[in-house]
Amino acid sequence: MDPTLCRELHHSVASAIGEGARGIVLTGSPRIFSAGLDVPYLLSLGDDRKAITEAWQAFFGAARALAASTVPVVAAITGHAPAGGCVYALCCDYRIMAAGDFRIGLNETRVGLIAPEGIQRLMRRVVGLHRAERLLVSGEMVDAAAALRIGLVDELVDMGPEHDTAALVARAHEWLQALLALPHDAMRHTREIARAEVVESLQPEHVDLERFVDAWFEPGTQSALKALVAQLGKK
Repeated sequence: MDPTLCRELHHSVASAIGEGARGIVLTGSPRIFSAGLDVPYLLSLGDDRKAITEAWQAFFGAARALAASTVPVVAAITGHAPAGGCVYALCCDYRIMAAGDFRIGLNETRVGLIAPEGIQRLMRRVVGLHRAERLLVSGEMVDAAAALRIGLVDELVDMGPEHDTAALVARAHEWLQALLALPHDAMRHTREIARAEVVESLQPEHVDLERFVDAWFEPGTQSALKALVAQLGKK
């Protein structure tokens, strides 16, 4: 996810709601829901703190749009969802993940990044305090079965040997349709109350972007990020 994609996602959520959408399905490509932020692009920005800050602002802007959506949003997690992909999934109302050897989690510490308080709140909300601590501090990525077991995702769908996303997206639509069949005002207002802490978690004071960007430029972080890019280049 580079800034352009994040801004387009933000715009797409707003446009869909403005055009009368009653629900939204957020999905990705077969095998990869989202690989997170475009680290090679971010590293290409070098020491340009303004550009780095704007890139992260675009990322968090899209996260806030998902979290504050006035209509339900389902994450149809078609494959791996590390870091930023996991954050976006956590901002959704419901998470349906492809069954199989796919992993999801917040692996920021493994590349020298701090998981902001707001992001930690999102994780704690779905898996509980102690388990969230263990996952966040270690940067562990869990497989789909474990994600279901600990509540990080709500259900799994088998995409078959061809990794066809159609069944997964169809199940997301099915879940939305069941929710939207409820008395509208009661569902809408109850949802708004229930999700207030999701919106609150992503307020600027809980993200502390300046501190996050400071950490980005730490030598250890830069070394870890460059090693990650080198590893990806070998695959």
